[in-house]
Amino acid sequence: MIVYNGSMDKEAYKSVFGRVMEQLAAADPDVVYLDADLMNSIGTRGFWKKNKKQAINCGISEANMVGIAAGLSAGGKKPYIHTFGPFASRRCYDQLFLSVGYAGNSVRVFGSDPGVTAAFNGGTHMPFEDMALLRAVPHSTVIDVSDGAMLEKVMGITKDMKGLIYVRLTRKSYPTVYSTDHVFTIGKGEVLRDGTDLTIIACGLMVGEALKAANVLQEQGIKARVVDMFTVKPLDTELVIKCAKETGHILTAENHNIIGGLGDAVGAALLESGLPVKMCKHGVQDAFGSVGPQDYLMEQYGLTGAHIAKAAQELVRNK
Repeated sequence: MIVYNGSMDKEAYKSVFGRVMEQLAAADPDVVYLDADLMNSIGTRGFWKKNKKQAINCGISEANMVGIAAGLSAGGKKPYIHTFGPFASRRCYDQLFLSVGYAGNSVRVFGSDPGVTAAFNGGTHMPFEDMALLRAVPHSTVIDVSDGAMLEKVMGITKDMKGLIYVRLTRKSYPTVYSTDHVFTIGKGEVLRDGTDLTIIACGLMVGEALKAANVLQEQGIKARVVDMFTVKPLDTELVIKCAKETGHILTAENHNIIGGLGDAVGAALLESGLPVKMCKHGVQDAFGSVGPQDYLMEQYGLTGAHIAKAAQELVRNK
C-alpha cells in the first residue's frame, strides 16, 4: 500500500539495517555479515559483539572484504557487505567485477549515503557514479532504496538471490512511501501516482521529491504519473514503455550522475522501443561531489521537488 503524505520515516535506516541483519543471521546460519570498520555508522556493532561467527569486521580494507565475501559465497555462505557507497563501488571495483561477477559468486553489497546524502563527508565520499559502475557488471542487480519499508524487504528478498547485488541506502531516513506490509518484486517498478501528461520515473532519494513535484504540477494543471523504479537493473522495460505510450513524456530523476544511471537505462529502453516520446534526464549534471548540509546540496545540484517540477513543465510545454 502507498502511504506517502510527506512525513519522514521515524526509524533511521541504520537502525533498520542493524535490526534486519541480526534477524536474517538468526534465521539462516549461512548468512554472514562483513563490514569495513563502519559498524557504528550502520547500526551493526551490537550484532557483531554478540555473534562474531556471523559478523566480521574486515577493517578499512574494502577490496579484501570483497575477496573474503566472494570466498564465503564459493563455500556456500550468503554474505552481506557494507561500507560507504564510493568504497563499496569504485574502490573495490576490480574485486566486485572479477571475484564476484566473473567468478559467479553471490554477494549482497550495501553502499550507504549515496550522492548528496553523504553531506558533510564531502566530495570524496559522495558517489554520483556507483550505479553506472555496478550496472556495467554483467548480470548484476542494482537497487536504489526509497524508504525504510523497502529497505527491510529488500534485505530479505535478496538473501537467496544469485549474483552480484548492489543496494544504495542512506543511514538516515527518507519520506515514508510504503506500508510495512507492501510486497516488492525485484525488477518491477511501482506506480505511486497516476497521471496522463507525463511520467516521472525516480529512484531512491528522488522518489519523495518526485511526489512533491507531482503535487506542484497538479496545481498548475499538469497531471504527472510517478513511478518508483527502485530496481535500476534489471529495468522494468515493460512499465517504461507502457508509461511512454500513455503519457508521451518521460522525465527521470536520480541522486546520481545523469551519465550511466537511471536516466540512461530508461533512455536506452525508449530508444530501442522506437516510440515517439519526449524525454529529459534530471539528476547531477556530470559533476563531482561537494560538502555541506544535505538540503543545501540538493538545492545546489537541482535535486528538489521544485527543480523536478520546473523540468517537467518545460518538457510538457516545449512542443
